[in-house]
Amino acid sequence: MATAAPPALPSQERHRGVQPLRAGQGNSFLWRKLHSLSGIIPIGAFLVEHIISNFEAINGPLAYAQQVKFLNGLPLVRVLEWAFIFIPLAFHAGYGVFISFRGRSNVNVYPWAGNWMYISQRVTGLIAFAYIIQHVWRQRFSGVSLPEHPGAAFAKVQHELSNPWMLAIYVIAMIATTWHFAYGIWLFAAKWGITPGDRARKKFGYVCAAIGTGLCVLGLWGMWAFVSPKYQNAPADVMPAQPPGIMLPAPSPATSSNSQ
Repeated sequence: MATAAPPALPSQERHRGVQPLRAGQGNSFLWRKLHSLSGIIPIGAFLVEHIISNFEAINGPLAYAQQVKFLNGLPLVRVLEWAFIFIPLAFHAGYGVFISFRGRSNVNVYPWAGNWMYISQRVTGLIAFAYIIQHVWRQRFSGVSLPEHPGAAFAKVQHELSNPWMLAIYVIAMIATTWHFAYGIWLFAAKWGITPGDRARKKFGYVCAAIGTGLCVLGLWGMWAFVSPKYQNAPADVMPAQPPGIMLPAPSPATSSNSQ
């Protein structure tokens, strides 16, 4: 005897759209958690430090050189560089690219704010990844070695930004990177249960927007110091040569300004 099919339960009904946050399944849950965490610590912390350190350029070539010298004089700086910058950055970028090409955007079907944020986070991540590769290579591993010649740091960046195309790339990358980091903070708080509920996430969104905007303004302001008329044609090296076994003090700001 045939029986009527039971009515569909509310949980079985098909919902429209896509969920804004997905934690993943199986091993992907752990990898996505680590990916989210690495974007805040240590990569996000390094981004904030890097922008603040570059902002020192507004005080002139010597001040910028002294900041570079200080950072490269930290104990075990090369170990710290690889353990807390290069390796975490390689993981975050590599897994981020994997997520970007594996995910499917449906913003053309569901043009909601969550979907636009999803696709913009992927696009800005790819922009930041491409920029970081060339930036690290050009500033850290090619040309004059800044760890050994911190006095050449300002002139090296200034020479690179004298190219209008490279300056445009830096500006776009700064906007994309700070956007990616700010929205990454929002996603981290949501995925880790720090902001439960739509109301908490909405309020925290304003905080993240303020953080991203502030970092972007700070970064662009520091970038302006390299191209502004105030420090045009900076000396190739504002610090004296360091004889073997002897650490000479950096010249005073008054001496540096008289030599320009």
